[in-house]
Amino acid sequence: MKIEKYEQLIAWQKAMNLVEAVYIASGVFPKQEVYGLTGQLRRAVISVPSNIAEGQARSTSKEFLRYLRIAQGSLGEVETQLMIAARLQYINGEEIHPLLAKAREVGRLIRGLSAAIERRILAQGEAGTSH
Repeated sequence: MKIEKYEQLIAWQKAMNLVEAVYIASGVFPKQEVYGLTGQLRRAVISVPSNIAEGQARSTSKEFLRYLRIAQGSLGEVETQLMIAARLQYINGEEIHPLLAKAREVGRLIRGLSAAIERRILAQGEAGTSH
């Protein structure tokens, strides 16, 4: 099945769910963190579905793959920042585990999507053709 819109991608859908969960969890961080950890975490988590969407909207599979790698990097930031929040006791273990599980699920989906695109690039000998 050819994906016509990024909204059809499970990775994008789950990344959007992660954004919502992180916004809810970070809403209780201390006010002095609004321009610190809260802002950084929110920017990083927003970057995940945003890069998936931007990559899918690009004209080639190679470009899509590049944006998926950026999304994966942002996801690493999110996981690290959640762990920092837990260390600073802004969120507890009961809150962080489901968030990290959601982040890891998104990571698996992005890696799977990336692998499928890489296989297609190799199979087609792609030199910039559209996906």
